[in-house]
Amino acid sequence: MAGTNRSELELTEILRRILAERGRLSVPVSDVTDDADLYLAGMTSQSSAAVMLALEDTFEFEFPERMMRREVFESIAAMRGAVTELLGEVDAVSQP
Repeated sequence: MAGTNRSELELTEILRRILAERGRLSVPVSDVTDDADLYLAGMTSQSSAAVMLALEDTFEFEFPERMMRREVFESIAAMRGAVTELLGEVDAVSQP
């Protein structure tokens, strides 16, 4: 599922689906704004790892060590930025 031909809306929908499945939030993901702190919404370090693995499987990339920080998974907007960046790197490597 690699590729940057995704709109911000599509990425947000995918992120929200993964958060609903793996984030273990204490509130419905539909009640969380894109900039809200997911850790305040109930996400733990363990569930953020599950979210990260689901993102890697979905988008067919690996998060580099430099992105293994709480801030990257703190909000939907932050994750969307990281995913967009990594998809761009995947596309740059895969082009002839």
